[in-house]
Amino acid sequence: MAANGVRARISSSPDLRAWVALAAVYLIWGSTYTGIQVAVRYLPPLLMTGVRFLFAGALLYAVAGHRGGWRSLSWGRPTRAEAISAGVVGLFLLLGGNGLLTVAELKAQSGIAALMIATVPLWMALFGGFFTRSQGPGLVGWLGVMVGLGGVAVLVDPGSAGHLSGLLTLELLGSAILWSIGSLYSRRAPLARNVLLVAAVEMGVGGTALLILGLATGEASQVRWVQIGAPALIAFVWLVFVGAIVGFTSYTYALKHLPATTVATYAYVNPVVALLLGWIVLGQGLTPAVGLAAVLITLGVVLMVSGPVIARRRAERRVGPVPEVHLG
Repeated sequence: MAANGVRARISSSPDLRAWVALAAVYLIWGSTYTGIQVAVRYLPPLLMTGVRFLFAGALLYAVAGHRGGWRSLSWGRPTRAEAISAGVVGLFLLLGGNGLLTVAELKAQSGIAALMIATVPLWMALFGGFFTRSQGPGLVGWLGVMVGLGGVAVLVDPGSAGHLSGLLTLELLGSAILWSIGSLYSRRAPLARNVLLVAAVEMGVGGTALLILGLATGEASQVRWVQIGAPALIAFVWLVFVGAIVGFTSYTYALKHLPATTVATYAYVNPVVALLLGWIVLGQGLTPAVGLAAVLITLGVVLMVSGPVIARRRAERRVGPVPEVHLG
């Protein structure tokens, strides 16, 4: 009876489910940097990413869009406005954000790539006023941004970071900026209530665009089937089922139920996971500074999450309760 009561409370609490989804994003997406780096050793980046999201999107749609009994062959469809909005989000997140990241990981170490993507919360804070009506992160929230980025700076090995060319830096920062814009837009976009269906459409549009771009740039001629071994297959399966399906749907759900700046704090945790896996799986360098950086990153996450809450409570003390704006 007690266990049933706990399950009932969890299932009836969207806020708790949102925090569980965000925790999944923290861990899962940290691992995808390693998975991408393994996969692009054997597969062209744009084609690999396009096939990855098309496959994941088709699986999600088969489950999320199915209507009636399992013998029925009927699938639901989003409205035109919902499909267009999901497509725009998919282009920003997957074609722009993930596409640039995957191309950059041909040369950039997975841990260093994760560090550059850790600028996502900063871009979200800078662009947030153009997309939402909510208050900014407040003084404590901005302090969290600075502390978290300070932790990222501690993690950077000057010797390794110095090897990033100007083009690689632009690719990784461009990835972070486009991902931030797509995430903020999704907060106001008229998306379907079915989170899995939304993710399926986003993956379908983004995956198709990546596939077209990969074919247009001649990546098909780079495929060497005889060189594709077990590591590439394992990495691809992980990226599809865990990174794309579980991770992306968790991210979409968290964005709909938590502030965008709170969800963006995943970028502080992902570098730690990416660096550890890069060291364990890929043999990339891991410095003692990771311990100090982990403390700063964790503190930054706490400050970033608590910043808007503290700012709202101060406003309530000054002018009374401030109604929350729910965007989804």
